[in-house]
This record gives sequence, C-alpha cells and structure tokens, in this order.
Amino acid sequence: MTQVSNSVDVPSMGRRQFMNLLTFGTVTGVALGVLYPVVNYFIPPSAGGGGGGVTAKDALGNDIIVSTYLTTHLAGDRTLAQGLKGDPTYLVVQNDGTIANYGVNAVCTHLGCVVPWNASENKFMCPCHGSQYDETGKVVRGPAPRSLALAHADLENDRISFTKWTEEDFRTGEDPWWA
Repeated sequence: MTQVSNSVDVPSMGRRQFMNLLTFGTVTGVALGVLYPVVNYFIPPSAGGGGGGVTAKDALGNDIIVSTYLTTHLAGDRTLAQGLKGDPTYLVVQNDGTIANYGVNAVCTHLGCVVPWNASENKFMCPCHGSQYDETGKVVRGPAPRSLALAHADLENDRISFTKWTEEDFRTGEDPWWA
C-alpha cells in the first residue's frame, strides 16, 4: 500500500504576517479618514492672535480700518461690527472723534434680540419687548434684567481688536455678569 500525501501548500509565516499587516493598515487608514472630520468638528477654532483678540469686521466681513472708518463716522455714532464670538458689537465714536476703548454687545439681555441704536433718543431700544439702554449700554428700562455686555476695543495697526472684558463694569461698579 502506498501512502498518498495530502499535503497542502501553506504560506510561510512571513507572508501571512505581511497580509495581516496590510489589512490592518488599510482598515486603520480608512477609519482615521472617516473619524478626522468628526473629531475636528468638535474642536473649537482658535480666534485671534496671542492676546486672544478678534479684529472687528464690517457687515461684509472685511477688517475695519480705523483711519477710513473715522472719515465717514461722526462723533456720537454707533455702528455694528462683528465682535467676540461673532456677536454684533457696537463701535462707539466719542465726542473728540476717536473710537471709545470699549465696544457694546448688541444682544439684548432679556431674550437675545439685536438691539438697534436710536440716535434721536440717544439710547439703545430693543424692538422685541421695549427694553432700553443708555448710550453706554446700561439698562434704564426693563424687562431686560442686566446691562449690555462690554468688550475692550483696542487700536492695533489701524484696526480695532476686541478682547474680553473681565474687570469691573464702569457703568455699574460691579463685576461683569458676562465674564
């Protein structure tokens, strides 16, 4: 009787490890490619430079150039700009023709409406429920419970840079509620 060998050609261990590595690498690459945008979505974008400031932008998204801005805006003028976190923030032109060192956040503290400046009454007047704020954003008539938030407006290279206001509110003498 002759023995018939049922030998099967088994690949060497090196070839099998290579195929496993190739499969693992492919699956890992695809998984990372899918997960990267998902993870990146949850990481907030950094804003501004080293000081954490945000350059004020006009309605079209362009940087506000102070020298040009002051030629078209008179003393007492309040104009909306894009401020911290993208909130609408008023730039204030003072009586001496310079920009005030603070910006007034235009979001009403009652229900979050954008509060327009009423030049004829010299105050901010909310169209939603009638809250009123003086020329610095201090609440003078409710139902708004608090004054409008402030931001520092600093001149840097002929541009306005908004930074977070953390010190005492000059209008009320209290710590800022928005900090």
